Amino acid sequence: MKIVTTAAGMQRLARGWQRRGVKVGFVPTMGYLHAGHISLVKRARRLVGRAGAVVVSIYVNPAQFAPQEDLAKYPRDFPHDRALCRAAGVDVIFAPPDPEMYPGRATGDHSTYVVEEMLAQGMEGAARPTHFRGVTTVVAKLFHLVLPTVAVFGAKDWQQATVVRRMVRDLNFPLRLVVAPTHREPDGLAMSSRNQYLNAEERPQATILWRAMQHAKAAVREAGGAVPAAALKQELAALIATQPAARLDYVEFFDPESLRPVAAVRRGAQLALAVFVGRTRLIDNGRV
Repeated sequence: MKIVTTAAGMQRLARGWQRRGVKVGFVPTMGYLHAGHISLVKRARRLVGRAGAVVVSIYVNPAQFAPQEDLAKYPRDFPHDRALCRAAGVDVIFAPPDPEMYPGRATGDHSTYVVEEMLAQGMEGAARPTHFRGVTTVVAKLFHLVLPTVAVFGAKDWQQATVVRRMVRDLNFPLRLVVAPTHREPDGLAMSSRNQYLNAEERPQATILWRAMQHAKAAVREAGGAVPAAALKQELAALIATQPAARLDYVEFFDPESLRPVAAVRRGAQLALAVFVGRTRLIDNGRV
């Protein structure tokens, strides 16, 4: 397994694969890897085969964090990540420092961003106004450097994957984007690097996201048809409020392709929610 830390080095390696016709599977991450990330790595390996190359990027992207967010304390453990990647059969870890990804940013001399202007407006885009500009910019840069045949994203960040898919379509990136299922703990909590922020009292309460999604599915199933979205949102808000440490940021029902909110919730609609558990902000989503 190689570890590459420069943009030029990664692109040189990728161009060599391209010349030889090697398929490249790419999993972009911010590190602090867990079993959910490794499930994406395994999916990438299946897609490119044993003769292909699997690249995992480990980069905590400053452009997607607002000033008041947790960039400085975002968990990092490169030796742990390296060991997991090696065990999973990763061929290359791309782990660049900030100056490699954003030349001139430290001195205020970085001024080019990639912006998706429709799908990124609601939910996470509304709660974190500069977030998706940072996501699409760094993912576009990573695609240029890694030159993947296929990139694998997790379904837990459904809006993010949909925004990136639109960017790939609109800007003609020559790659396939695959969204893999959310990997969960036995009690339903979606695996996330931020779960480690939860203390012993907060961790059991964090399952309220999963329980809220199950409640919504049951409500639609029992209704046998459409359920008013506003009423169902109120039910979920009340359910989340039963947990002392939980505070709802948003809950939304929407079309899974267009991300447009729906007024009536039917089977097949997508549900997304963001909940603070203590000081930790968690997101999750699923099909109703």
